Amino acid sequence: MRKIIQVFKKRPIWAILLLLVIIISIAAPEFLRIRNLLNILLQSSVNGIMAVGMTYLMINGFFDLSVGTVMGFSAALAVGLQPMGLFPAILISLIIGAGIGAINGFFVARAKINAFVVTLGSFIGVRGLIYIYTKEDALIGEIMGFSDFGASSVLGIPTLFIIMIVIAIIAEFVLRKTPHGRNTYAIGGNYEAAANAGIAVNKTIFINFVLCSLAAAIGGVLLASRMNAATPGLGWPDQNLMIIATVVLGGTSLNGGYGSIVHTLGGVLTIGVIQNALNLLNVQSYYNMLLMGIILILVVFADSRFKLAREQKKKVEA
Repeated sequence: MRKIIQVFKKRPIWAILLLLVIIISIAAPEFLRIRNLLNILLQSSVNGIMAVGMTYLMINGFFDLSVGTVMGFSAALAVGLQPMGLFPAILISLIIGAGIGAINGFFVARAKINAFVVTLGSFIGVRGLIYIYTKEDALIGEIMGFSDFGASSVLGIPTLFIIMIVIAIIAEFVLRKTPHGRNTYAIGGNYEAAANAGIAVNKTIFINFVLCSLAAAIGGVLLASRMNAATPGLGWPDQNLMIIATVVLGGTSLNGGYGSIVHTLGGVLTIGVIQNALNLLNVQSYYNMLLMGIILILVVFADSRFKLAREQKKKVEA
């Protein structure tokens, strides 16, 4: 029992998730039905993939406000370019998504422009591209296999969720076991010390911006597959903030240097459970937005407290 308590202390997001599941299952008995649980996994898949990319960037000490519109633009391209063939449509949407990340990374890492300004500009600019490309109309998929994939499952588990888990496993391995992952932590922990130690700071930051946008593009393609459509409003206006809040809820520091893909998934599932519960309890959508806003404020507050605690611990150990 003591070991279980210690695990929850080290990983509080999982304790929060378990508590939520218990409370919600009492308030809404249908919550624990297999069909509903599988729906939560499906609904959380795209956010989970996007949160993986954002985790890399936030551990690095940055964040990207453009991921929501990158997701929407990639979804529009994946659907709208299908007359060229499914593979070219998907490939082009992923390349352009990664390309937006490369532009962000260049201006932040090389030109030394503030990430907030750069990614806010991308957020607005890509939003404009979506309207130009879609002409403000919804796009409908033309290839049946595209929508079939989005609705498919393996042994009853949604394929999109399985993809999310595979991506998360690979991302966690890279983060923990490769030089790029170690450099990401080092730069987020102390930028100047990392640069003085000879770490390729600009290269690492650039790569993480590309990975973040690529994850958003993958999420957009998969969401389009699930819907067999793309709308101009996809990802607008608060998808980016939701992903950032999810990652912070999972324990990744807004100041960089601390975080985990595994814990991020805990944050993803927690948000998914909350949104599902609100739907089951027939709570109006604007209350949903209010609750998400409160969660974001609490998450930022908790992050500041955890940062202070970590700094005090370091001083004591020193």
